[in-house]
Amino acid sequence: MGGLSLWHWLIVLVIVVLVFGTKRLGSVGKDLGEAVKGFKKGMRDEDDKPSAQLRDERGNERESSESKQDERTPR
Repeated sequence: MGGLSLWHWLIVLVIVVLVFGTKRLGSVGKDLGEAVKGFKKGMRDEDDKPSAQLRDERGNERESSESKQDERTPR
């Protein structure tokens, strides 16, 4: 027993092609590739959003601390 050799995988591939056909397998491969690309794009978009939010929050914090300093300064 043990792992499958190259010949086993080739036989499995031939059987899969005979059962599903090359056209359907091509469509499945294309759909899978588009799904992976969409997932990667979504992960990149998620990574960009928090950094932009942090910049906004930092900017707001600076403004609020500046306004507090103005209030403390005697006029």
